[in-house]
Amino acid sequence: MSQNIDVSIIIVSYNTREFLRECLYSLFEKTKSLSFEVIVVDNESSDGSVQMIQELFPQVTILNSGENVGFGRANNIGIKEAQGRNVFLLNPDTILLNNAIKILSDFLDSHDEVAVCGGNLYNVDKEPTHSFLRYLPSVFGELDQLTGYKLSKWCYGKSFEFNHNNRPLHVGYITGADMMIKKIVLDEVGCFDPDFFMYFEETELTYRIRKAGYKIMSVPEACIVHLEGKSHSLKENRERMFLTSRRLYYKKTLRCNLIFYMCQLLYGLNICIHILYYFFFHRDKEQLKIWKYRWIIF
Repeated sequence: MSQNIDVSIIIVSYNTREFLRECLYSLFEKTKSLSFEVIVVDNESSDGSVQMIQELFPQVTILNSGENVGFGRANNIGIKEAQGRNVFLLNPDTILLNNAIKILSDFLDSHDEVAVCGGNLYNVDKEPTHSFLRYLPSVFGELDQLTGYKLSKWCYGKSFEFNHNNRPLHVGYITGADMMIKKIVLDEVGCFDPDFFMYFEETELTYRIRKAGYKIMSVPEACIVHLEGKSHSLKENRERMFLTSRRLYYKKTLRCNLIFYMCQLLYGLNICIHILYYFFFHRDKEQLKIWKYRWIIF
């Protein structure tokens, strides 16, 4: 590992050329006063992403995965080549609003007990959006979703998934869209579990990091736009991957089958409640279609 590089920024791309271009523009414009490298791991894109990087951002290192290996395994390819003291995992559908990377790197460097941190995420309208959760997936989490996150709001106030406190906050996990991790900790606990293709891979990694005794923190001074979720249309493969990864996460982290089945039961009830709500009260055909499909593959 080179002592001259503060941060290795790793972006996994799969047919995200337009998002990726704007992400890289913002990255090079906003990131100041630290040494960094940018590594893009391309999951065999067919939209000209690689050519765009070569033409507009020749300073970026491009690694080809050879196929679409998913989020975690592609990041592992980038982490293996990373030379930075800290590793910053950044989604291609993000835009930096300030010098977020230096803010997060400086925070990690000044807190020995913290292994992972992330900033506040905003949607395209600059409104607060999901940046973290205060807990890891659990029976409490399933109950929380079943009550429409009323348990979180009761326990944590409005800062249960976005940091409104204007100070660093101890959280359960940071969303993988902007995850800064100490490289030395990855060397200690390992990288992403290759059994996960997409979804829950950052949560499972966080579980291992927390188990090793480290803290996970939200740093609200770092501000990033995350464009995810603009479309709510049903994507069957994504829904199937989400539920498969969710089940896999619980299998890997829960030591008691009874707790696993409790989590499954609560999630099944959550699906049923959403189906009834969108059928009888809200009359949202698209959402009803999504929740019905979740029930079928659940």
